[in-house]
Amino acid sequence: MTDNERMLAGLLDASHGLTLEQMPRLVREQAAHAGLGNALIYLADLQGDVLRAVTGRGLDAGADACGHDAAELPIEGTLAGQSFTGLEPVHEAGRWWVPLLNGSERIGVLRIDSDQTPEQTAPLLQRLASLVTLLLLSVEPQSDSFARLTRRQPMTVAAELQWNLMPPRALINTQVTLSAALEPAYQVAGDAFDYALADHTVHLEIFDAMGHDVAAGLTANLAVAACRNARRQNLGLAATGAFVERVLIEQLGPEPYCTALLLDLDTTTGQLTWINHGHHPPVVIRDGAWSGLLSCPPAHPLGTDLGIEATLCREQLRPGDRLVLYTDGITEARDPRGEEFGLERFMDFIMTHNAEGLPIPETLRRLVRSVLDYQNGQLQDDATVVFMEWRGLDPASPDSGMP
Repeated sequence: MTDNERMLAGLLDASHGLTLEQMPRLVREQAAHAGLGNALIYLADLQGDVLRAVTGRGLDAGADACGHDAAELPIEGTLAGQSFTGLEPVHEAGRWWVPLLNGSERIGVLRIDSDQTPEQTAPLLQRLASLVTLLLLSVEPQSDSFARLTRRQPMTVAAELQWNLMPPRALINTQVTLSAALEPAYQVAGDAFDYALADHTVHLEIFDAMGHDVAAGLTANLAVAACRNARRQNLGLAATGAFVERVLIEQLGPEPYCTALLLDLDTTTGQLTWINHGHHPPVVIRDGAWSGLLSCPPAHPLGTDLGIEATLCREQLRPGDRLVLYTDGITEARDPRGEEFGLERFMDFIMTHNAEGLPIPETLRRLVRSVLDYQNGQLQDDATVVFMEWRGLDPASPDSGMP
């Protein structure tokens, strides 16, 4: 067994029953077998502002647990932040920063010292970072320490509901890239999104519940749970919408409601089908330009029982097309003079950063910062945005027709 294999095997062998508190020492010791020194894990906070060291001794230990290293690093203006935002390893003077990626979802960075050549080091570090990410994700569900590290302020009960409901904020495979942002991170209540894969279909939904309190959070949670239940029974979009409405009325009565978009994307053909329950229509970005809004006659918001039949709408996507779904907290954000952020400003921001070739998660992080700055850091409503790009048919797919 080579030193590199010994390092990876040692991490895998110790993974069963591992806790977050045990990870810093384990990674540091196993990395040393491959000649990699001073390994240190940093996790990004919920809003993507800072990176916090995983010391194994909690936040109260602070810098003492990190020795001479910073316990917290800003994402803006640091090499660690450059790696995090660019999704690529960064090195200088023998020190490496490698993003910890779950697909395209960024959870932090790994710091490593190595005197080997970049050609020798980069592939090994990326494999090590991938394994460390998997280990972190395996311990996260049962670790309050993980949550404490990634939060910089107290979270409301409504927000606790939402974050425990939501899927990962990013997904990437050979056919689809999906990324989402949700603010205000610590007070979010009525907004929610969901997605899932089934065979060659991507199911995607966005919800905006009435209100901004625990009741709104309960409405959104119930809507997502009912939608998942209907999807897993393989109901169609219209039947799923009707099922969600019935559950909302049966469980919560006639008052609470939510707007929603329910979409299905066939990844083998690019055929998009969707229904609109009183929500803002999706935006299409095609060939790097704003192509317009997807028009579909809206049915009533879910839970209002107004009897407006949902219309099933269709659109043929082209490879590289991006859909943008959003809630009104994005476009209706107001500056101190009362001027709305607006759809045009929203799309101008997206187009500018799209042209820069930034990764979608980074574009969304900067968008949220821009909307927050527009309202002096205090959003008046939940603001959610979801990107989905159809990358085209996977050449390795048996449906591609390619040998």
